[in-house]
Amino acid sequence: MTIITDESCTGYAQAGHPERPQRITSTVELLKAQTELPLAWLTPTAASDEQMLRAHTPAMLARLAVPENFDADTPFFENIASHARASVAAALDALKLARAGKNVFSLMRPPGHHATREQSMGFCYLNNIAIAALEAAATGCKRVAVFDFDVHHGNGTENILVNKPGIEFFSVHQHPAYPHTGAENAGYNCFNYPVAPHAPREAYRATLARALDDLRSYRPDIVAVSAGFDAYLRDPLAEGTLLPEDFYWLGQTLRQLNTPLFTLLEGGYSKDLPQLIFAYLKGVAGK
Repeated sequence: MTIITDESCTGYAQAGHPERPQRITSTVELLKAQTELPLAWLTPTAASDEQMLRAHTPAMLARLAVPENFDADTPFFENIASHARASVAAALDALKLARAGKNVFSLMRPPGHHATREQSMGFCYLNNIAIAALEAAATGCKRVAVFDFDVHHGNGTENILVNKPGIEFFSVHQHPAYPHTGAENAGYNCFNYPVAPHAPREAYRATLARALDDLRSYRPDIVAVSAGFDAYLRDPLAEGTLLPEDFYWLGQTLRQLNTPLFTLLEGGYSKDLPQLIFAYLKGVAGK
């Protein structure tokens, strides 16, 4: 298992904001202390404007340098453009490693799945997973699947990928909840699986299983995973009901697809995030 991370991604913060540097530092600490999984560690390389402009407008890239907040949840930080580009680079590196047969997890911030084609929002500045999916499609993958199990709908990913040939998007998320999208399917390739707040854990698992069955039926060449761990029972930002063993099961089920796979961190704001990520990684690794 390869982990892509960079200490510099912890170099911005806003007091009281749930998307905080400790999400990364505490997870790195746990992963470096554990002995169950052998891990290789890499830092991200670089992403080109050409790769990012498949997903975003030139105006949106330029907006990252303007010192004004993007919305109430998404502050401007000095050098946020560099941080966002590094997250994109990690996603693209993860894609390359997956195509080479590696298990890989991008442990970076900022996350990406709420960033639309034209707007940074919801803690997200650039859409890492959409950029990677479009790169995969542009460089030889005929059937790309994006699977998003963050408790919040990947509205940005849907906005960018809707009706893109050779890509299908599968999102399991709480509804109603921020960003108040994802109640229905979109276009011919974006499939949404809404789960009610406080739904019984068994019902949440059953919805995840249905989405994964549909993904399997698509027979993808590669699977890109938006891994949000905020459907956890004790996450402060939503009303999910999943437990650590459910994230292990998700990793295990994705492994059993026997398809090249890479995973990017999205949400997850409880103090137990490191244990949830570790459970997922053990599932993906078959441990």
